[in-house]
Amino acid sequence: MGGTRRHLFICVFLTLSAIQLSACSSGGGGGDDAGHDDQPSAWQPGVFLPSDEFANQCSSALWENNWLRSWSHETYLWYDEIEDRDPAGYADPTEYFALLKTEGYTPSGSKKDNFHYSMPTAEWNQQSESGVSVGYGFQWAVFNSNPEQVYAAYSDSEEWPAEVARGMRVVRIGDVYMSQVSSQADIDFINNALWPSAAGDTHEFEFERGDGTLYTVELTAANVVSDPVPKVDVLEGSGGERVGYLLFNDHIGTAEKALRDAVTQLRQQSIDELVLDLRYNGGGYLAIASQLAYMIAGPERTEGKTFELMQFNDQHPTHDPVTGEPLEPIPFIDVTLGEWELPGNQSLPSLNLERVFVLAGPNTCSASEAIINSLRGVNVKVVLIGSQTCGKPYGFYPTDNCGTTWFTIQFKGVNDKGFGEYSDGFAPSSYDDGYALVKGCEVADDFSHPLGDENEGRLAVALNYIADGQCETSAAAGFVAQPQLGVMFSDGKVVKSAWRQNRIVTLGR
Repeated sequence: MGGTRRHLFICVFLTLSAIQLSACSSGGGGGDDAGHDDQPSAWQPGVFLPSDEFANQCSSALWENNWLRSWSHETYLWYDEIEDRDPAGYADPTEYFALLKTEGYTPSGSKKDNFHYSMPTAEWNQQSESGVSVGYGFQWAVFNSNPEQVYAAYSDSEEWPAEVARGMRVVRIGDVYMSQVSSQADIDFINNALWPSAAGDTHEFEFERGDGTLYTVELTAANVVSDPVPKVDVLEGSGGERVGYLLFNDHIGTAEKALRDAVTQLRQQSIDELVLDLRYNGGGYLAIASQLAYMIAGPERTEGKTFELMQFNDQHPTHDPVTGEPLEPIPFIDVTLGEWELPGNQSLPSLNLERVFVLAGPNTCSASEAIINSLRGVNVKVVLIGSQTCGKPYGFYPTDNCGTTWFTIQFKGVNDKGFGEYSDGFAPSSYDDGYALVKGCEVADDFSHPLGDENEGRLAVALNYIADGQCETSAAAGFVAQPQLGVMFSDGKVVKSAWRQNRIVTLGR
């Protein structure tokens, strides 16, 4: 496969969810078109009318584009880095919206804004509140190897097919071998099979197990309800420590009850240490992150402290531009919110821990990084096991207009110590510099063991660290990378819906 085709193959994989989410139709309903059969006044560069004058006027793309332009100017964090383009030149609002962002870069050379997207409002409501999405009951990890490889990464529901296990590599889908992709039609077929758009879609997969044997199975897509907290356990350390293990994969609404129940279970079992597995948690609701941070640290460390302070663009130094309210820190939330399954204002349990071990990697993003940052802000020691996180100290309010929900970066979050500069992520290091370097151990993801298995690479290193305070080698940690397995011991890209990889605040936070 040539270099250009190989690059295209991976790019399609890594951007598929964003492409699907932004494929929204103009004028999708929900607006008030009365009195607006005419068109907005002509574009004047650098002149912006209030976005309210264009909101929910869905009779034409031009009305929607004018709303997007004004709304972005009002609320986008880097509004002064947007090139002002004539909204009349774009028939598709999603095409115009894609241009309403910065083209700047982080200190490491990565794009500053990779988090700009939209989706149909009905789809947003379904996924964010109930965790329902179309799939096979597990997530894929995509590796930029040669040839490109796709592995089963983890179950995101109770419906993980019995025939598929973590670490199984996709060899073939239908008649298309992953190593022999030769056309755009092949690429489209693979993407549609890996991430089906409709329940009932059926495809034949051939997998390679870790021992090299092949296995063929037919998988049928379904409306899958995500399980945000699929595993809670208490392990015994070598020194007799009671070590809690909590696998947390998504900051969705149903996570509030799942996390409360998990922490209650760990508290009842009197754990001494906690290993919080966030390696595949791309983010979601910031309020959920605040609740979990409270439940880890407890009331004594968090009372009167800031979980996160949102900082908006320089047009809004004192007030939130979305709510109009004075800017106040988000506290560590110690009660249920009443927005999801649980009644509001119920006290949350707490573990009152002085330190926490966080398993993380490049798929640990946004609201998950806020947990790390907020705990360090109140002097809970975080030991980071894994690899560098993705770097998303930014967030937004989902905003509906004309049947589409739009997501544009509106704020940066800082902790109680005022730190929030981790646009290139948190990295495990031999020392903690109080900023983006976190004391911990660099350990590859281990696809040869189930998550939560004491011999899984990252968890094994955490358990050894609890015993002797040292980062162990892979062999000492209980696993040895086998050369023939290639990417079995490395980090892949887990492709999720874009909203599940961000920091989201709702008006009812």
